[in-house]
Amino acid sequence: MIEVQGLTKSFGSGDNRIDVLRGFDLRIAEGERVAVIGASGAGKTTLMHTLGGLDHPTTGTVRIQDEDIFSLRGAALDAFRNRTIGFIFQFHQLLPEFSALENVMMPALIARTSQRDATVRAEKLLGEVGLAHRITHKPGELSGGEQQRVAIARALIMSPRLLLADEPTGNLDSGTSEEIVRLLDALHRSHGLTMVIVTHSLGLAERLDRLVRMEDGRIVE
Repeated sequence: MIEVQGLTKSFGSGDNRIDVLRGFDLRIAEGERVAVIGASGAGKTTLMHTLGGLDHPTTGTVRIQDEDIFSLRGAALDAFRNRTIGFIFQFHQLLPEFSALENVMMPALIARTSQRDATVRAEKLLGEVGLAHRITHKPGELSGGEQQRVAIARALIMSPRLLLADEPTGNLDSGTSEEIVRLLDALHRSHGLTMVIVTHSLGLAERLDRLVRMEDGRIVE
């Protein structure tokens, strides 16, 4: 599903250059669930953003489903990302003025899916994550766990093959975190997803198929 070769990422130049990713290869099989762990500043989030095409690497290649994603430009990369990759963020990134249903629909509407089809898909996914009774509520009217469930549903609206999650339980209490972990496990099976999850939780990491440890911008284990 994912093949990374010679990946580096630097910010700034000269004496001000910061090397965040320092060169490594990585392969992730289709259907695999991979945890990425490491101390703050190890490069985990930069790796996630690069795998998702949000940040361009300084050197190296990222291939997803045999597509060299950085050979794509502008709208072509946006379209590939929209149909292939779902993103989940620690702080949800929901639009506060829109309802749960409208937030979930947004990627489909951006892809010019009809309003009717986007609504049907979003309602189904919100039911799947246990929020059928909360579809008209705005993020400010939902608990942290409910907001994360909306974010998960939004990530799946375009039926992606790859799900990238950056600290999906990092802002939740232990009980709610366990609910989210169980939900992600169920969705992995029902949607046939490949998952890459950045986490500080060793308990979550050990429940996945493989653990990748980062240190100072490199994979060390």
